Amino acid sequence: MSTNEELLNSITSGSELDSTQTVPEQLTVLPLRDMIIFPNMIFPILIGRTSSLKAVSQALEKDKFIFVVTQIQAGIDEPALNDVYEYGTICKILQVIRLPNNLLKVLVEGVFHGKIDEAIQNPECLEAKISILRYESTIVDAELEAYIRRTQEAFASYVSTNKHLPPEIQSAFDNIEDPIRKLYYAAANIDKNVHAKQEILQQTSLIMQYKQLLTILKDEIEVLKLEEELDTKVADSIQKTQRKYYIQEQIRALQKELDGDEELTPEMLTLLKGIEESGMPEEVKTRVMEEFDKFKKTMSMSPEYSVLRTYLETVIALPWSKVTDDCTDLEHVSKILNEDHYDMEKPKERILEFISILRMAGTAKGQILCLSGPPGVGKTSLARSIARALGRSFVRISLGGIRDEAEIRGHRRTYIGAMPGKIIAAMKKAGTMNPVILLDEVDKMSMDFRGDPSAALLEVLDPEQNNTFNDHYLELDYDLSKVLFITTANVKYNIPAPLLDRMEVIDLQSYLDFEKVQIAKKHILPQLLEEYALKQYNIKFSDKALLKIIREYTRESGVRNLEREIASVLRKIARSIVGQGEKNDRKGFAITDEDIESYLRTPKFKDSDANLTDKVGIATGLAWTSVGGDTLPVEVSIMPGSEKLTLTGKLGDVMKESAQAALSYIRSHTESLSIAGDFNKGKEIHIHVPEGAIPKDGPSAGITMTIALISAATGKPVRGDIAMTGEITLRGMILPIGGLNEKLLAAKRLGIKTVLIPEGNAKDIQEVNPHILKGLKVIPVEHIEQALSYAFRKWTITRSDAKIVQSEKKEVVKKSTTRRSKQITQKPSQQKGQSSKRGVKA
Repeated sequence: MSTNEELLNSITSGSELDSTQTVPEQLTVLPLRDMIIFPNMIFPILIGRTSSLKAVSQALEKDKFIFVVTQIQAGIDEPALNDVYEYGTICKILQVIRLPNNLLKVLVEGVFHGKIDEAIQNPECLEAKISILRYESTIVDAELEAYIRRTQEAFASYVSTNKHLPPEIQSAFDNIEDPIRKLYYAAANIDKNVHAKQEILQQTSLIMQYKQLLTILKDEIEVLKLEEELDTKVADSIQKTQRKYYIQEQIRALQKELDGDEELTPEMLTLLKGIEESGMPEEVKTRVMEEFDKFKKTMSMSPEYSVLRTYLETVIALPWSKVTDDCTDLEHVSKILNEDHYDMEKPKERILEFISILRMAGTAKGQILCLSGPPGVGKTSLARSIARALGRSFVRISLGGIRDEAEIRGHRRTYIGAMPGKIIAAMKKAGTMNPVILLDEVDKMSMDFRGDPSAALLEVLDPEQNNTFNDHYLELDYDLSKVLFITTANVKYNIPAPLLDRMEVIDLQSYLDFEKVQIAKKHILPQLLEEYALKQYNIKFSDKALLKIIREYTRESGVRNLEREIASVLRKIARSIVGQGEKNDRKGFAITDEDIESYLRTPKFKDSDANLTDKVGIATGLAWTSVGGDTLPVEVSIMPGSEKLTLTGKLGDVMKESAQAALSYIRSHTESLSIAGDFNKGKEIHIHVPEGAIPKDGPSAGITMTIALISAATGKPVRGDIAMTGEITLRGMILPIGGLNEKLLAAKRLGIKTVLIPEGNAKDIQEVNPHILKGLKVIPVEHIEQALSYAFRKWTITRSDAKIVQSEKKEVVKKSTTRRSKQITQKPSQQKGQSSKRGVKA
């Protein structure tokens, strides 16, 4: 027989228990897990641990009293006195019943509130010297009476709120007169963890025990109220859902009764009405109705439900038949264009031609305009003016940085979060079938593994294909033929050739200084005065003041920086007005050129006459950049060293080849150029183009490099008031270049008086603005030796065989022109430096 069984037999074989004996000072200790017993409480305890069985056995031998205390940590199997709370309850063992599995059921009654004073050594179980904490229950002062009343109210509220407690508990509580019994009865019936209840036993004062009990009751009441609110909300939500479902079922039944059609929800009826009223073509409507039938059969809880609903809403929102009436009154259109933009005669003329065709034919199919020019010359605003003049909706799509084909064609609906492409989204935003859609920065698209967006644009901009444009999201044919597409670009050479072939390019040239003055007076200044609320102060800028800002504080093709500088002046004026407050009595501000430096500080650009002096080894070239024309000085130095050609200034491959071609020409014509045949023997030739951080490339710096090399080799200074541009061949022929207008403007801005251009560009002079040519001498040259007499103040032509050179001209021009055409049509990725906004194309 096991030890536990022997203990159980000895415990249960005793006679009837006697409950009339007094409490001894030393008691065995019975630790409890997750349980607490209060005085005046009868409760059964299941015992299975050997030490606990021995504690009960010894208690039965010592007048049936035992000290019951809660363990601090329930996970300890064999606790010591340090593992139990100091305060507990002295209990009397009323009954002992043996159960299967070596368990013992002990019925105990809490008698007194006790405390462990001293541990007593007992090898079999826990034992200690216990002191009884007694209270004078008959003495109830005002403070204790107040706590008792508040506890009665709180306990009544707790019982009424807690659904798990029967109402009889409240009745029994009210019938108890003794405050001590009342306290422990309430504590025993609170649904709280044992450690919180233990805090009541830890108190040695009856008032403090009531205070702790009241705190527990208030916390529990708050928690129960929150639970009740949550239950109410959940119940209301369920009732609302059930009511909605019931009403929907009634609507479906009525709908079925009325027309015998399938059951349709109000949401479905709205979509069906939208499909009927959208005016979409029959073949499109058939396809959409198939999607609608699929939508009807889909459960509302299914993810496919929201996908189909979004698709149908998108299709319905598209304009399928709505068009706006075009205003084809040429006088009205011309008036609006002139209001919004100064000059721009060529673009305005082309727009009026477009509107004339629109008026006569009723349609202008195939008209895709590309506005090409430097930043800030009014490309985007011109497109907006066209829409305003025609009375059409205007939508702008920015294509800069787009590298995903899906941005144009849309995502397929198999993908999560799929949406239509930018074209269909623009049509939805416009709300009509014939808007003006601006495709901004069409030259700045890129491509990667996700596709080529420029290829996707081919269908959009092709008049023969865009009447059946198919978006991946819609999977329907959509008619874009009524749309007026306008694209913008800074560098048209960066546009892929197939895409460029579908557009008519209109070049917007850089603004001249006098044009910028007029734009500032007629557009920029009135707009800023309106924006800053300064119209009442009569602020005027003189023409000289505006010219000073243009020439000394901005150097650009457009007017963006000019607008910023004028805005800076106006802000300083506004600050002075606000600072003076009521003392300000000025009725107007007249800004002269002398006032500009006080507002804008030191000029950013100051042209010096020293730049136009004659120098040896330095020639001024002209370059074209994506932001307009610029001057490009080329410096050459010949010095002792290893025989080599050094090129610096971050030059591209084409400019490096131009430098090598220039050197080869000079070495093969030293006699006619009056240069020593061994001028480069034991010498290092260094060609440098300043502003080395900016990439430079292009074929038109050949003549400049040749002149600078000849100057360095002969020691003759190059004229400082002359600039030149053109590509050179090994035979000395000067080949045509592009960007003539911008280059001449850059020369005029610097104060250059004479410009040498290729003979092949002589025909382009008539396209140049007369204001640029005013005060500028433009000289076409066909061969480098023709340029020498202009580039050097004293030069004598000593060519020995002019006939041979003349006979070679035709053949060289033909070959070099072929080379140039290849250079222009190469891919943008091969044009080093040309695609960079700050890059220079010589």
